[in-house]
Amino acid sequence: MAPGLDLTVLAREVGADNTIPISTNNVKTVASTTLNSISLVLDPSTVTQEFDELRFEAAASRQLPNPNTTNHPTATSTQLISSPYNNPGHYLDLTTLDTPNLIFAKALTALKPLRSDYATAPYISSLDFSSVLSLIRRFSNELNYTWTSHTFYVVIFRSQLKPDIDNDLLYKLDYESHREACESGGLLKYWFGKTDGERRNLATCEFTVVDGAEEIRFEEWEE
Repeated sequence: MAPGLDLTVLAREVGADNTIPISTNNVKTVASTTLNSISLVLDPSTVTQEFDELRFEAAASRQLPNPNTTNHPTATSTQLISSPYNNPGHYLDLTTLDTPNLIFAKALTALKPLRSDYATAPYISSLDFSSVLSLIRRFSNELNYTWTSHTFYVVIFRSQLKPDIDNDLLYKLDYESHREACESGGLLKYWFGKTDGERRNLATCEFTVVDGAEEIRFEEWEE
């Protein structure tokens, strides 16, 4: 069995007052030694800090070890780049996650936009969830992990900036807010794009458990 992706619930793009409880079913336990191994990624210092590459080219996925090579990387870490901020204090500690959250967090390094009008286009077709799902299958197979059902949460932010917005202040507020969110725990991924010609933008977060987030579920799926 491998996970399939059911994103139909996101078509509503509901507000922050809708909360759905998390649920898991029939999760297979993974040996701690194997889990420790998959918690290792390449050190964040080996990946660019360039915003555009992290946002639009899924540069964080370069932390994932190449399964087709026998060479063992010398610089490894348990700190995952989980946002466009490749800086200390903004990483996700993979050792704090259970198996499905660990798999999902690593798979989310592949998240990037599929179309230039993501600021206003439907959420499901705006981001590359197919690549995320492919990595979930890969990591599940590597762990010999049987995934039947697990629920995550997503928040979708759609914004339109005022013409006189202080961009430097906005950046500082966003940067510090993300750092605090990393300290609080539960945040698996934060992604945001660039504003379009009308100063509109899309940002999104994926969580383990959070009040006010909408459900994203990976259900049982037959190959």
